[in-house]
Amino acid sequence: MGPQVKTYLGMPAVVSSAAMRQLLELAERIAQTNAAVLITGESGCGKELIARAVHHYSLRCAKPWVDVSCAALPEHLVESELFGYEKGAFSGADSAKPGLFELAHQGTLFLDEVGELEPRMQVKLLRVLDGVAYYRLGGVRKVSVDVRVVAATNQDLERMVRTGEFRSDLYHRLGQICLRVPPLRERPEDIIPLAEHFLKQSNPRSFFSGDTLQTLRRYAWPGNVRELRNVVTKAAVLARDLEIRGDDMLLGQVRVEREFGESHGAPSTSPNLDGMEKNTILKVLAQTNGHQQRAAELLGISRRTLSRKLKLYGREAVRQSYAS
Repeated sequence: MGPQVKTYLGMPAVVSSAAMRQLLELAERIAQTNAAVLITGESGCGKELIARAVHHYSLRCAKPWVDVSCAALPEHLVESELFGYEKGAFSGADSAKPGLFELAHQGTLFLDEVGELEPRMQVKLLRVLDGVAYYRLGGVRKVSVDVRVVAATNQDLERMVRTGEFRSDLYHRLGQICLRVPPLRERPEDIIPLAEHFLKQSNPRSFFSGDTLQTLRRYAWPGNVRELRNVVTKAAVLARDLEIRGDDMLLGQVRVEREFGESHGAPSTSPNLDGMEKNTILKVLAQTNGHQQRAAELLGISRRTLSRKLKLYGREAVRQSYAS
C-alpha cells in the first residue's frame, strides 16, 4: 500500500505506517466529541499534525483554529496572550486586546508544549477549562467562551505530577483523551515517503541514491520528522548534482555517514533513549559553540527546555562536550 497523503489546515500528512494510519483514524473518531485531547510524543514527531487533524474532522472545523506554543511566550506574557487585556492594564497597553481563548470561541485552541506553563497559569487554565468565566487583565467584565482545547507536550506529565511540577487536576482535565504519537524510529515505513516528500518540496528534480535510501532507513532520527525535514532540505541545497548521495546528508553539522557508518553498524532497536538524547544535545551544543538558542533550533526544542536539560546534565558534562 502506497503512502497516504492528506492535508490538515495546510499541513501535509504523508503516512505509510499502520501506526500512523490507526492514529489518524482514532483522531477522526474522537474529533466528533467535545472532549479535551492531550497529545504526547517526542519533539518533532508530528503532534501538531494530529491536533490539526482533530480540528479538521470535528464539528468545529468551520470555526477558528488558534494555536500557541506555551514555551515560546515569556512567562510574564502568557496570561495576557491567553486571556487578553484592557486598555491601560499595564504599561504599553494602549488599546484592548482579546486573548487567544476569545479568538478561538466556538473553535479549537491548540496549546503546544503545555508542560511549560508555570503553576499560577495552570490554576487559571484549569478554571477556564471547567467553564468558569474569567476577566481580561485589567477588566471588569467577565468573559465566557466555548472552546475545545487540544494540548500537546513532549514531557512526561505523569512524572511532573508526581514531583509537583504539574497539577494533577489539570493533567486529568487536559487528558480526557490521550493520544501518543510514536517517534519516527517506531514507524520506519514512514521515513522514505516523508524524505521523498520533503525532497520534492525542495527540488522536484532531485532523487536519492540507493545507498542514501539505506542510510535514511538505518538512522534512528532522534529529532524525528523535524530532523528528517531539515536533513533532506540541507541535502537538496548542498548536493553537487540532482542525485542525493550519502555524503550529501548532514545531521546538524555532522555528516550522517560519519555518525552511522559501517564501523558503527545499525542503531540498536532498543537504544538507551535518555543517553541518546543527552549525547545528541551535548553534541549539537558543542557544534554551535555553546549558542543555546541556535542549538535549540537545530534540536527542534524550546530554549527553556534546553536550559532545563542542561541543568540536569550539570556543568562538567557540558564542559566536556566542548572539549571532545
